[in-house]
Amino acid sequence: MTAPNSMGWQAVRVVACGPVADGIQRIVLESSRVERAAPGSHLDVEVAIEGGSEVRSYSVVNTSEDGRRHTLAVHRAPQSRGGSEFMHRLRVGDELNATRPLQNFPLRVGAARYTLIAGGIGITAMVAMASMLRRLGADYTLVYVGRTRARMAFLAELELEHGDRLRACVDDEDTSLNVAQLVDQIANDDLSPAIEAYMCGPIRLMDAVRRKWSDTGLPLTNLRFETFGNSGWFDPEEFIVRIPRLGIETAVAPDSSMLEAIQGAGAEMMFDCLKGECGLCEVKVLGLDGCIDHRDVFFSEEQKNASRKMCACVSRVVRPVSSDVETSGQSASRESAIVTIDIT
Repeated sequence: MTAPNSMGWQAVRVVACGPVADGIQRIVLESSRVERAAPGSHLDVEVAIEGGSEVRSYSVVNTSEDGRRHTLAVHRAPQSRGGSEFMHRLRVGDELNATRPLQNFPLRVGAARYTLIAGGIGITAMVAMASMLRRLGADYTLVYVGRTRARMAFLAELELEHGDRLRACVDDEDTSLNVAQLVDQIANDDLSPAIEAYMCGPIRLMDAVRRKWSDTGLPLTNLRFETFGNSGWFDPEEFIVRIPRLGIETAVAPDSSMLEAIQGAGAEMMFDCLKGECGLCEVKVLGLDGCIDHRDVFFSEEQKNASRKMCACVSRVVRPVSSDVETSGQSASRESAIVTIDIT
């Protein structure tokens, strides 16, 4: 994919890089332009993958005082098609193409109280938000969820900066986040109608918070989120997608998306975010031999349960997992699931 000039692309240089947690690389990019990134901003980066190049989005963790250096943190995704591997191979002095800071997840200043919720690498979208709220003297809590401390990027720095405003929920320390309890605490707060929550992280965490938020009757406009769209309820497996109207039948590999497979088979598709947020790549489900692993945040719970549509960029299809097979991903040998769709 060639970087489009309309997005303000420029050559940037790696000036620092190194591990910041297990499997997470800190990368500092320097540009000739002076442009500070507002909290919630991201950079689109052109990454080299097998067969060409594609664009990936990474949250800006922070910006230097002179506005020329932007820090990213990239998790090496186990099912990566090469984007995260490319970023982890970068070394000081390397050059690549990136956009100016782009904003799709703005922090609104002026709320009575804030709750920031970060799961795993989702912390990259929250670091700058928390820092700004601290500087403004706002009332906020940063909830950081992770499996182990060793896999939680910037944790030590955040503890020093935010003190008791940081709540670390670490699975292997038996302090896992109780989503229902957290949202109930917000709902029962005297300031609840004026409390804003911002979250970024895995689909499961996002879905749990959104469902509980809706159940408690909290204003939906006060819950704002960004997702990476790369996690679901099942491990990815190969499945077959059919488009009878176009005479297309093709396999979707575990490390590829349905959108990529459809395009590779010759169909033209509309898409934008590639994170399951915008819905431009939605397809109509005509038939299903298996079940849909909805990984988007575009469709409602009712729409996901009906499974009449799915987001081709992130959602997948799997064979039903029997009761005697662990849902952790070790599934029994079986034929591929099949989904029959039509595109708009």
